[in-house]
Amino acid sequence: MKPPYKITNKILGLISSISEKIGEIKSARLIKPPTELRKRNRIKTIQSSLQIEGNSLTIEQITDLINNKKVIAPVKDILEVKNAIKVYSMLDRFDVWKLDSLCAAHKVLMKGLLDQPGELRQTSVGILKGDKVAHVAPPGNMVFPLMKDLFKYLKSDNDLLLVKSCGGSGTW
Repeated sequence: MKPPYKITNKILGLISSISEKIGEIKSARLIKPPTELRKRNRIKTIQSSLQIEGNSLTIEQITDLINNKKVIAPVKDILEVKNAIKVYSMLDRFDVWKLDSLCAAHKVLMKGLLDQPGELRQTSVGILKGDKVAHVAPPGNMVFPLMKDLFKYLKSDNDLLLVKSCGGSGTW
């Protein structure tokens, strides 16, 4: 089952623009960036993606953690960063087309942060804005079949990968 979306002329124009930019980036990367540049980019990626979730660590603190230096910060924030560093170091072990690999990555990323990291949720969840329900996710018993459908779609459908990458289900 495909995620529900409609391709419009605006979307096609944006896809074209993004594809051009990807081409420019690929051509610029023909020369492999130095190790230090890749390390800095990874640190920035970890910091910005965890900051979205409320992590307070700075780029300097994350660099210190990578270099095995002591950092004074909330324990949860430090654990999130250490887990992210570890999962990034394991990326070559995961198969992007397999749900089991997603669960394995999630297990590393969320170790010590969730009760059952790496497992699909079995309960109902929602998002509150103030005291009002803003979103109710699919029921827990639907997560596994929906994720199987999503991975089947991602692996076998002929839609552009860029289009498919925007159709996540948010079912965790």
